[in-house]
Amino acid sequence: MSLPSSIASSLSTSAFETLRLNIADEILTITIARPKALNALSQQVISELTQVTEHLSRLGEVNDEGKADWSIRGVILTGDGEKSFVAGGDISEMSTMTPDDVRAYAGRAQTFTAHLEALPVPVVAAVNGFALGGGCEIALACDMIFASERALFGQPEVALGLIPGFGGTVRLQKAVGPQIAKDLILSARHITAQEAREYGLAARVYASQEELLSGATEYLELVKKQSPLAVAEAKRSINATAHLSTLDGLQVELEFFADCFSTDDMREGTSAFVEKRKPSFSGR
Repeated sequence: MSLPSSIASSLSTSAFETLRLNIADEILTITIARPKALNALSQQVISELTQVTEHLSRLGEVNDEGKADWSIRGVILTGDGEKSFVAGGDISEMSTMTPDDVRAYAGRAQTFTAHLEALPVPVVAAVNGFALGGGCEIALACDMIFASERALFGQPEVALGLIPGFGGTVRLQKAVGPQIAKDLILSARHITAQEAREYGLAARVYASQEELLSGATEYLELVKKQSPLAVAEAKRSINATAHLSTLDGLQVELEFFADCFSTDDMREGTSAFVEKRKPSFSGR
C-alpha cells in the first residue's frame, strides 16, 4: 500500500473534537480533551482515538520511495488538565444503553485498546489525576504507565452494579496478579500513584504534571536512538509471549530474534558496533 504522505503529516492535518494532537521531534502527544466531563470516554472519544490508532498502525510501512515511514517514534497518551487522565466511561451515555447497545460500545472500546496495545511504537500513559474505570483500562493497554503524585487509580464499576468492560478484568490481573486485581476490583477502592508503583501498575512516579510529561518525553527520546524495527519486534515478542509458558515463549522469541537477521537495521547496527560508530537506522 502506498503512503501519499507520512503518518505524522496525515495526523497533523486531522481534525478532532475531543482530542488534541501535538507532534514534536517524532513524538506524538494525544490529549483527551473533555475537561468538564473529566475526560470521560464518550462514544465520540472512542471513535476518535480509534481513528488515530488506525493511522499509527501503518507506521513502518514502505512508501513509493522505498523508505519506511517511522515519522512517529513514540506516543504519549494523557488527559487535559490536572484533575483527570480519564475518569472512566461516560456514565450519562451508558445509563440509557440496552445490553446490545453497551455490548457494541464496549466492543468498540476493546477494539481500540487492542489496537493501542499492538502499535509498533511504544505508548506511554502519562496519568495525571483520576484514572478510574475505563481510564485505568486504557492506561493498562499502553506499554507503560508514568504517573504524577496526584494520580488515583481504580476500577470502581461494582459500585455502579457493573464490572470492568474495557479489559480491566483481563489486563489488570496480568499487570498486578489475580489477588491484587480482585482486591481492587471487588472493593472498588482507589489507590495512589505510589501504591500503583508498589503493585507494579505504574512504572514511574513524578512530583508534578510538568515533570511527568517531561519524563515521558525523555524516555521516548531514549527509545528514538534505537532501531525502530527492533523496538517494534521486541514489543511484538513481549506481547505475544505474555500468556505463554516459559518454554513456549522461548520458541516464539526465537522466531522474532531470527527474523531480525533479515533486516537492514540488524546489518547496520552490528556493523556500527564493530566499526565503533553510531548506527544510522532506516527502520527496514
